[in-house]
Amino acid sequence: MAGIHITDIESAINWWRDRAPSPDGVTLAPQLRALAEVYALMVYYHEDEADERGFPPAAYAAWKAWYDSTPDTPCIAICSTSQGDEICKGCGRTFEEVQLWPEMSPAAKRQTWRRITLQGNAWRFNRYAERAAEKAAPGQKKEQG
Repeated sequence: MAGIHITDIESAINWWRDRAPSPDGVTLAPQLRALAEVYALMVYYHEDEADERGFPPAAYAAWKAWYDSTPDTPCIAICSTSQGDEICKGCGRTFEEVQLWPEMSPAAKRQTWRRITLQGNAWRFNRYAERAAEKAAPGQKKEQG
């Protein structure tokens, strides 16, 4: 099973902070509290990933709500793996990742997203950035290969 990176937990915490702000500046919403507990343990133990199977159910549900608000696939409909490339020039995924995408867990998808974003050399990040922005528009989350 894949690990959930600490930066994704930070993003989920910030997403929830916008949706469930503290009424008094001290009290946390249940989703924030659940994510903060996982985050604190990761910081304490100097871990940068946590296995998604080990997440407490409330923390995983809060993380998953954030995850569901993000684009599902890095695909920009320019797939060079169909032309024989091992790595897609359009999205940066490997042939295997493109093929298995619908079956991958949310954490595995996020690991792939993190890798291709850090590499930043796929066309979705430069030549066709506007296409990636169009595909990430709200309400367009779909399972794609």
